[in-house]
Amino acid sequence: METSTRLDTSIPGRHAAEVVERGVGRRRLMAISALIGGSSALLGACAPSTGTPTPTATASGTGAGSILQPGSGEIAGDHYLPSEPDSVLWGYVPTTSTAPVLQMASGTTVTIDAVSHEGILEDQGRDPLAYFGGHGVERSSVLEDAVAIAADYDRTPRDFVLDGPHVVTGPVFVEGAEPGDVLKIETLEATPRVPYGVVSSRHGKGALGSTKDGGAPEGITTEQVMPPLGTDARDRPDPADWGDVSTFTRIEDGRGVMDFDGGSARFPLRPFMGMMGVAYSDASSPTDPTANSIPPTLGGGNIDIRLLGEGSTFYLPVHTEGALFYVGDPHHAMGDGEVALTAMEGSLRGTFRLTVCKEGAGDAPSVAHRYPFAETADAWIPIGLSDPDGSTDGQGSDLDVAMRTAVVNALDFLEQDRGMDRATAYAYLSAAADFTLSQVVDRTVGVHGVIPKAHFS
Repeated sequence: METSTRLDTSIPGRHAAEVVERGVGRRRLMAISALIGGSSALLGACAPSTGTPTPTATASGTGAGSILQPGSGEIAGDHYLPSEPDSVLWGYVPTTSTAPVLQMASGTTVTIDAVSHEGILEDQGRDPLAYFGGHGVERSSVLEDAVAIAADYDRTPRDFVLDGPHVVTGPVFVEGAEPGDVLKIETLEATPRVPYGVVSSRHGKGALGSTKDGGAPEGITTEQVMPPLGTDARDRPDPADWGDVSTFTRIEDGRGVMDFDGGSARFPLRPFMGMMGVAYSDASSPTDPTANSIPPTLGGGNIDIRLLGEGSTFYLPVHTEGALFYVGDPHHAMGDGEVALTAMEGSLRGTFRLTVCKEGAGDAPSVAHRYPFAETADAWIPIGLSDPDGSTDGQGSDLDVAMRTAVVNALDFLEQDRGMDRATAYAYLSAAADFTLSQVVDRTVGVHGVIPKAHFS
């Protein structure tokens, strides 16, 4: 396990500052520095936020013009974890027996260069230089770690049908974390590493995913399914010939840009890690179905809640010593539901403060000791999953189950942490809280609530 920070010393200090400032903007750089350089007693505490907004940079300030190759620019965290072939899993998340690649003290920070799976998958040729080059991206603007991961056939043999798609970085051993604790994950930075991303639709997946025999899902016609994708050719041996569709999306002036005949659509970026988790499966095999990277679980993982960007806090129950924290599925932007299958996927540099919260200390939301929970500066976010044990004993994808679970977790939080009687809490949720689809595409589907902090003095 590595316990020291990895730093790039090839760029002199002044030039490094200029590089990162061009890439993320002076205002954003100052905001990130302020967040990480603040009082450790204040920022490292486990206690849920009082609701006072924390100053953070906005995605519109990213610029996203520079290329953050591994180790380049300023590394803001106390530790640095690159996504090298020996520090990632592809398609699977760490289990409780996975060896950590980094060890750090509770309350300290880590910067992770996460790699997007889009552009390196088998249906895109597993060659990011060729794939992105075909969209006009210069070789120097393709991430070196993405190239290395895609080229490492010996370490990452893959089954495109069975394996998950995500490149998962970690795990990180957090000192002092034990089963029954909560790991508090503060996202301090989420910076696009490249000025482009990809949104993909794949046959049999997404909100309009076809059935195994190629038919339409219940409630719609084949004609309504086919326009977004085209001919289903999953019977061909090469996934590159299956007819999946990937939409290259560039970043201009801090916004995502999708071109189409006659115009373009421009939308704001909202970078966040779609996947943040701790080890949950106790499978001995690293490729056990219960460790597949697609379904989220009680250990978090592919949670895909768009609110979990800079300034957010994610709480996860710990299931093994050291928690074994990991990240993956970096997003530049995502709509609630993630209907096509993927968000605007794009590699990110994330900086996180990881803090262990002990059971019985009242330092984390009570719900978080048994179920994922989140908050932003403005809201508490109870979460519900349709099948929180992942694929153990089958796979459940009932949105009603996810919705009911999110409501129960909201009631438990309001009653146990805010002192509200349960009947009033139920009425309050109906009158003033919002419940939203997190995603409908990850096998285990998700719903999250938004409880505004301003409603409570």
